[in-house]
Amino acid sequence: MTTDKKGTGLFMVWVDIPSEHEDELNRWYNEEHMAAILADVPGFLDAARYVAVSGTPKYLACYELESVQVVESPAFLRLPYEMSPWTTRMLSEELGLTLRNNAYQQIFPAQVSQAVAQSHMAPALQVGLMDIPPEIEDEFNQWYNTIFVPGFEKVPGCIRGRRYRVVDGEPKYATVYEFEHEGVPQSPEWIAASKSHPQSARIIPQMKNAAGSPGVYRKIFFPTI
Repeated sequence: MTTDKKGTGLFMVWVDIPSEHEDELNRWYNEEHMAAILADVPGFLDAARYVAVSGTPKYLACYELESVQVVESPAFLRLPYEMSPWTTRMLSEELGLTLRNNAYQQIFPAQVSQAVAQSHMAPALQVGLMDIPPEIEDEFNQWYNTIFVPGFEKVPGCIRGRRYRVVDGEPKYATVYEFEHEGVPQSPEWIAASKSHPQSARIIPQMKNAAGSPGVYRKIFFPTI
């Protein structure tokens, strides 16, 4: 059995729910749903739940995948047909749950090092979802991989940055920064890094961010199985 906690895929689920049902949502996720997915679907390596410090939606469930092909596996595709009564209730329209989910293929770094593969879910994340005009897409990716992410990784409290391409859906690109604490994006060093290269001033205004993005999220739960 693999001991890896990270692979080359992510599955992220964003949720909003009316306040009167939040307690049940949290109990369902924490007591049943997240652990069940990790136990029942091979290739789901690790997971944690986060709550928004800034941005929307309010809740994020982040799952680390051995590879993005896991979401095409029979075990994953069976999930809608094997729901518990509690899951059926949580996904019913009567609770007013709004849910968005996507699978992502890692595009930077190209490989997952052993140290990264064995690392646990970070205390905080910043998740950015964006599109870019196709005429500057090649330059955008080169800039992001060689200038933007490496610059932020030098900021105290930033553990690492990883970039992804969505498998099916939009926006096309996702960037996930892992933080030691949720205050990293407000630090002077982070703000300075965002402006430290002249190419950034030209490319950033052309990025089209999804509504509520980028969002900063603080970890509130991780299963132990």
